[in-house]
Amino acid sequence: MSASLRQRALAEAVGSAALVAVVVGSGIQATELTRDVGVQLLANSLATVFGLGVLIALLEPVSGAYFNPVVTLAAWCADRRSGDGLSGRDVAAYLSAQTAGAIGGAILADAMFAEPLVRWSTHDRSSGHLWLGELVATAGLVLLIFGLGRTARAHFAPVAVAAYIGAAYWFTSSTSFANPAVTVGRALTDTFAGIAPASVGPFIVAQLIGAALGLALVTAVFGRAAPARTGTAPVQGDPELALPALPRPASATPPPGFRPEGQPR
Repeated sequence: MSASLRQRALAEAVGSAALVAVVVGSGIQATELTRDVGVQLLANSLATVFGLGVLIALLEPVSGAYFNPVVTLAAWCADRRSGDGLSGRDVAAYLSAQTAGAIGGAILADAMFAEPLVRWSTHDRSSGHLWLGELVATAGLVLLIFGLGRTARAHFAPVAVAAYIGAAYWFTSSTSFANPAVTVGRALTDTFAGIAPASVGPFIVAQLIGAALGLALVTAVFGRAAPARTGTAPVQGDPELALPALPRPASATPPPGFRPEGQPR
């Protein structure tokens, strides 16, 4: 479908809000049902996997289902060489919508569980090994998203991105935020999924570095994307012509969103 910038930005806001509501809400629910931290994390990660997969499948045809500022910026950087992709105006609208949506999602989750609507988190996450975890989580997310695009496998995005975020909950020390907008939203809730405001800045820096590393890995593994061919329609299955599909992708944060070949941006 062809969507206006207003519709696409709204889809990004709604998707980001729903994603953070899933992350924060499932964390609150888990802590109310059990005191076992392992079970709490399992419940939180499973809810995020299912929620993210559904959101990507639902909103990808509208906006690409990015839901993640670092993925949006990575897509803009990667597409500048080919002259295709998001414009600067698109990027500004997407980043604003994603951040506003994430904040709204955290407030919504708190409201659903009768928590204070806005209460700064006291969950300190200021440590070098956590920043390294965020760098690894974000680099892997970007590698996955653009790798799928380069190999014409963007249709696997809902399952692949959700599965990666679910795994990264467990194999990274930071539980894989991998998403600056989600990180900001989670600072507003003093619950299981929260992050102290003082920890937000270093997390976002690690995510940006991770995104740059992820793009470098895409080039190293898959080679440089071929320039756009004027007058030639993309051929399904031709890796040189496949655009990097985008989310997002999470907690993370994603993650990240994908766009079918040939869809206007």
